[in-house]
Amino acid sequence: MSQADRDHIKIFSGRASRQLAEDMCRHLDLPMGQGHTDIFPDGELLVKIEEDVRGRDCFVVQSTYNPVNAHLMELLIYIDCLKRASAERITAVIPYFGYARQDRKDEGRTPITAKLVANLITAAGADRVLALDLHAAQIQGFFDIPVDHMSASPVLLQHIADMRDEIDPLCVVSPDAGNAKVAGVVANALNSDFAIIDKRRKSGTDVTSTNIIGDVSGKNVLMVDDMISTAGTICEAAKLVKSNGAKQIIVAATHAVLVGLAMERIAESPIDRIVVTDTIPCENRCDAIADKLTELSVAELMGTAVHNIHHNLSVSSLFRKGVDAAKR
Repeated sequence: MSQADRDHIKIFSGRASRQLAEDMCRHLDLPMGQGHTDIFPDGELLVKIEEDVRGRDCFVVQSTYNPVNAHLMELLIYIDCLKRASAERITAVIPYFGYARQDRKDEGRTPITAKLVANLITAAGADRVLALDLHAAQIQGFFDIPVDHMSASPVLLQHIADMRDEIDPLCVVSPDAGNAKVAGVVANALNSDFAIIDKRRKSGTDVTSTNIIGDVSGKNVLMVDDMISTAGTICEAAKLVKSNGAKQIIVAATHAVLVGLAMERIAESPIDRIVVTDTIPCENRCDAIADKLTELSVAELMGTAVHNIHHNLSVSSLFRKGVDAAKR
C-alpha cells in the first residue's frame, strides 16, 4: 500500500481475533492499529486507542464466539471508542457473527437476537459491516448500514482444488436440506457429483440422518457447511454415507465452533479430514482431533476486502477467485 494508505487506514483488533488481524495487516503491509483492552476486577472492559484516528478509515476485527457476550461487548466498546475519537468511518469486521442462528421466531415468545445484535452494532456507531459466511444471508437485512457479506469459499475451494487428484471420484454432499444450495454451488464449481442427506432434528443436540438423495458408493465424499457446532449433524451424516459405500470422508466448514461433545464425536466418527478456517482460532482447543484437522487462513481474503472497501472497489469480485481455481 502507499504511504497515504498507511496513514489513513487503521486496523484494530479485539482479543478474539488478534492473530487474524495481524495476518491481515501483514498481507496489506500495514502496521497494526495500537489499542488494548483492560479488564477491571468487577469484569468491566475498558478499551483504549493509543494513536490518533481522527479522520481515519478504521476497521475493528472481532469474532463473537464463546464467550460470546464478552467478545460482543468488546466489539461495541471498540466501535464507541473510535467514534468518540473522531474516526471518519468505522467498519466492524466480524469473521464469525455470534447469535446468527437466532434469526427468526420459530415458536411463540422467543426473540430474534440476530436483529438485536445488528441494532447494537449500529447504535454503537459502526458505519458498515464486513462479515464472513453468516448462517443466514437475510441477516444482512437486519442492519440499517451497508453490509459486505463474504464467503470463505475461495479459500476452501482452492484447498480442495489443490488436492483434487487424490480425492477423485468426488461427490459433494449436503448434510441437510437447508445447506443444499451452498453445497450445489460447490459441486458445480468442482464439477463433481452431488447428494443431499435428509436430516431430522430431535433436539438442540440430537440429530438423526436417515436417507441419502444421490449415490455415494465408491466415491470420496466432501461435506460442506457454514459451521460445525456440536458436530451432531456432520457425524451422523458421515456414518450414513460410510454405510452407503463412501470411501474417504472430508468435511469443510468456515467456522470451527466445536462446542459440547464435538471433539469426541469427530474423533470417534468415520470422518477422515476436517478443513476449517481461522475465523475462530483452533489453537489450544483441538488437540483431540489434531490428526484430522486442517486450519486455513482467511487473512488474505479479508485483508483484500478491507483494501477494496477503503478504495471503493468491488468486494463480490473476490468470490470468483476460488471458483475459477476449482474449475481449472
